[in-house]
Amino acid sequence: MDLSSLNFFKSLRSDNKQYGVIGLGRFGRSVCSTLTGLGFEVFGADNDDERVAQIISERLAAHCVKIDSTNPHALREAGLLDLDTVVIAIGNYLEESIITTLNVKEAGVKHVVAKASSEVHGTLLKKVGADLVVYPEAETGAALARSLTQPGIIDRFELDPDNSIVEVMVPNEFHGKTIIELELRRKYGINVLAVSRDEKFEINPEPTYRLCRGTAMVVIGNNKDISRLTAVCSSKQNEKVV
Repeated sequence: MDLSSLNFFKSLRSDNKQYGVIGLGRFGRSVCSTLTGLGFEVFGADNDDERVAQIISERLAAHCVKIDSTNPHALREAGLLDLDTVVIAIGNYLEESIITTLNVKEAGVKHVVAKASSEVHGTLLKKVGADLVVYPEAETGAALARSLTQPGIIDRFELDPDNSIVEVMVPNEFHGKTIIELELRRKYGINVLAVSRDEKFEINPEPTYRLCRGTAMVVIGNNKDISRLTAVCSSKQNEKVV
């Protein structure tokens, strides 16, 4: 996600309780499971009997039907076109993905999120009306590559091309020292947003908070500054603790 997505998220209704998910592969299934777990009513749809049956048996959606999503009448009968937000999770079948997105948007669904498998696919989805295009495989691949090359980083969220929020392991060098003693803002140009404690995170820790090896901290800053910090985290994790 980046700043260009802000308008989309600002336009979402805070009182929306119903979501549609078309395409119940791994990505669509994950969307259904998470939304249902958060207490929202999910309308699922797929053209595969087995996927629909699995979603129903595991109760990952309040409603789930087998339909041909390239047929606007089928979408209407399933109730998917009456929803405020619909996720098109068909990424691997370009024609079906594009036609479904077009059908949903032309029917007046206000918020349409579509999964793309390539930049060309994403461009076409935007041209037929998708309000937000996501690239889960590309994002996962990029995250894995960063983790492999920067083992000090546990997780990362890019705010824009130059700035990120990252979760890193506390290096041995920082053990027992307070945030203010480490002068992280002066030395590394980063700010600490949270620290892990008893399997939970403490948000906005006090400057006097003492860091502990084997735990994690969440920091925000410029990517170049974060790289300098993670270099320390990575190298220090490999040293023996005396």
